[in-house]
Amino acid sequence: MSKQDYYEVLGVSKDASKDEIKKAYRKLARQYHPDVSEEENAADKFKEVKEAYETLSSDQKRQQYDRFGHAGAQQGQGFGGGAEGFGDFGDIFDMFFGGGGRRDPNAPRQGQDLQYTMEIDFEEAIFGKETTIQIPKEESCETCDGSGAKPGSNVTTCSHCNGAGQMNVEQNTPFGRVVNRRVCNHCSGTGQFVEDKCSTCGGAGNVKRRKQIDIRIPGGIEDGQQIRVSGQGGPGENGGPPGDLFVVVRVKRHEFFERDGDDILCEIPITFTQAALGDELEVPTVHGRVKLKIPAGTQTGTHFRLKGKGAPNVHGYGQGDQHILVKVMVPRNLSDKQKELLREFHEQSGEDSLDEQQDNLFKRFKRAFKGE
Repeated sequence: MSKQDYYEVLGVSKDASKDEIKKAYRKLARQYHPDVSEEENAADKFKEVKEAYETLSSDQKRQQYDRFGHAGAQQGQGFGGGAEGFGDFGDIFDMFFGGGGRRDPNAPRQGQDLQYTMEIDFEEAIFGKETTIQIPKEESCETCDGSGAKPGSNVTTCSHCNGAGQMNVEQNTPFGRVVNRRVCNHCSGTGQFVEDKCSTCGGAGNVKRRKQIDIRIPGGIEDGQQIRVSGQGGPGENGGPPGDLFVVVRVKRHEFFERDGDDILCEIPITFTQAALGDELEVPTVHGRVKLKIPAGTQTGTHFRLKGKGAPNVHGYGQGDQHILVKVMVPRNLSDKQKELLREFHEQSGEDSLDEQQDNLFKRFKRAFKGE
């Protein structure tokens, strides 16, 4: 079974920065870590995420992977690196417990990332566009500046945790008395009580709004790729930064063109006469009409390439081509005169008019019926 692309495993684009890769890894590692996840095959998914991160977080391994795929990423890998699938315990411990202890509930935390799916036309994906989208999102309440308290009202310190947001809970265990630190359930970890709640947000500190966001879609983007808009996700907590918005692009199918990476494919019909005698046609491309010379004797299934008439590479690495597949159309409804001319053509042609390749095919066809 072939491995999934490492960038797809982490859900990042091929030009993602190291910080973006690490952020994606941390999020997925929390989700699939076998010690906390109840999902089926969580251990296998965690191992896959870890393998993708180890490759893409290393400049050398990432360069090898971008050039040669999974085979290149495996070059130079030896033994070691901790227990298989569960290495880098320090990083995982820090991920869950903030390094050396439980995470402070009052510490600044980044807001949640948001996802928005946008549908665009085929041509818009080729040339790119600038547009505005409207998304529902939570924002910090302007009335109370996110505190949840009515302006001018008193905010008191929680008497249960003395403003720490955490409480020590003692438990007797077979190993002795153990002290656990947990989020204070009286103030939900805020360390404060709001006497008069803000009338705008009801004490939540955030309000839901529909916000317009300007989006630039780069030329050459493909179906399923996503655009990251920094800082347009959910609001941060305790003064933390906001999350990011990820716009997933869906490209509508075109009735004539198809995409194959940066190349554009299409099929054009030609008549029997055009194929036999040759012709010069005007064919459509996304860049406008161009002339295409059809040589005499062109066979159905022949490919032609129009250099530079494809899609631009979304990362700026050149321009694709347009590939044209010729399909010779055989007429169905012939007049008596046309039939007579074709019979005369057939009689005049015979097998002597076939070229070597056609002659060999014709002979094999005849032998198949004679049982030779």
